[in-house]
Amino acid sequence: MLLRSGILTALDGDVVAVDNAAAASGLVFVCEHASAVLPPSAGDLGLSPDALSSHIAWDPGALEIARRLSTALDGLLVHQRFSRLVYDCNRPPESPAAMPEKSEIYTIPGNLNLSPAERYARTAALYVPFHDRIAAEIARIAGEGGKPVIVTVHTFTPVYFGKPREVEIGILHDTDSRLADAMLEAAAGGPYRVERNSPYGPEDGVTHTLRLHALPQGFANVMIEVRNDLVRDEAGLKAISTYLADLISGALERVA
Repeated sequence: MLLRSGILTALDGDVVAVDNAAAASGLVFVCEHASAVLPPSAGDLGLSPDALSSHIAWDPGALEIARRLSTALDGLLVHQRFSRLVYDCNRPPESPAAMPEKSEIYTIPGNLNLSPAERYARTAALYVPFHDRIAAEIARIAGEGGKPVIVTVHTFTPVYFGKPREVEIGILHDTDSRLADAMLEAAAGGPYRVERNSPYGPEDGVTHTLRLHALPQGFANVMIEVRNDLVRDEAGLKAISTYLADLISGALERVA
């Protein structure tokens, strides 16, 4: 069954989830690609089980990294409960990548030739409540005298269009590079290959969440990308999360 109308029902639950809601640090972690779950109304979007479990559907390991960072640094975490194949919450509604017809080598039949009404329905059901919740949490923290810092957490595939990627951790930023600069300086000479705006950069449209919630208000921000083969087991998750927590906490001391 292809997704054409009727996006969500009450049985599907909330679109957005919040962990560590009482966090006191001011850090707001965001995981837009946390889940590979499709709402029942989507069927399989015309995709195979292998495609639906691959990186085109979600960012494997990203939610677990974000949860560990949230715990280690006492930060609030907002994450999406449904797959980016239905709506990629790190893209604005006008972007073709918001409801992609193709992702890497996979054509997505259920996303082909969507009407304006169908695109609007997905936007209203998935994108709007997700970003409204992020905005509300940031406003609450600021209203209580806190200093919001927005950190988005992603993973990426080690092989893309058949080409291996050497970078292990990407520290991404848009026009505000304060936090990224401090993290990159701290990462120099460390155990991982860490690069600026790699494997993606703002020119690829990946900093939408930062542009929407951080840049207009001048809040410190950064986007983190981790190569997903590094976080496929407990040892890898622990090592990466500990490393990133140290980078972020040290950078915040310099930026504050």
